[in-house]
Amino acid sequence: MKKIIDGIEIDLTEEELNPTDEQLAAEKIEQDAALSNEHRSTRNALLTASDWTQANDSPLAAEKKVEWATYRTALRNLPSSSDWPDVTFPTEPS
Repeated sequence: MKKIIDGIEIDLTEEELNPTDEQLAAEKIEQDAALSNEHRSTRNALLTASDWTQANDSPLAAEKKVEWATYRTALRNLPSSSDWPDVTFPTEPS
């Protein structure tokens, strides 16, 4: 592979072709941070969209309210999961 510096095409060095363990670790941290932010945004949107299920005047039956409360708790607990940010979101109650 090559790079262009000041309009001159130059071969990449061995270091540029093979990232170090430190560089790979730093890249993983950066990717995890981006995924964490994305997941938090998704989680927050899902919580907001399901707020109505816990209102006193919600049309849901008591057992459905419990299902939704359990779902919402699972959403809130996602960031504390040992797998965070590589998690699977809980399934919304039907």
